[in-house]
Amino acid sequence: MSSNPQQQSNKLFYRIGEVGRLSGLEAYVLRYWESEFPQLKPNKGKSGQRLYSKKELDTVLQIKQLLYKEGYTISGARKKMNGKGDREVLESVIETAKKDLREILEILK
Repeated sequence: MSSNPQQQSNKLFYRIGEVGRLSGLEAYVLRYWESEFPQLKPNKGKSGQRLYSKKELDTVLQIKQLLYKEGYTISGARKKMNGKGDREVLESVIETAKKDLREILEILK
């Protein structure tokens, strides 16, 4: 019997197998990511089973996006998750805005 995705999103905790199914990742990948990303520290139940919070599930999906879709390395994704590496993006946005403003000034002259 398969559970409704809406019910899944209302759960407080997810077992590693559930996180694997929801994210499309194998359990060994999730365990490895726990060692690489400090944001992933699932609690362990009485039986020792990993219990991921909704926030940690969202973090897993964000890491997957960075690694598999955006092409980041583990190190790059870790920096991005820690808020580092955004400086280059911000500098690029500022330079683009400056260029656009210069062009607007030329048009207005």
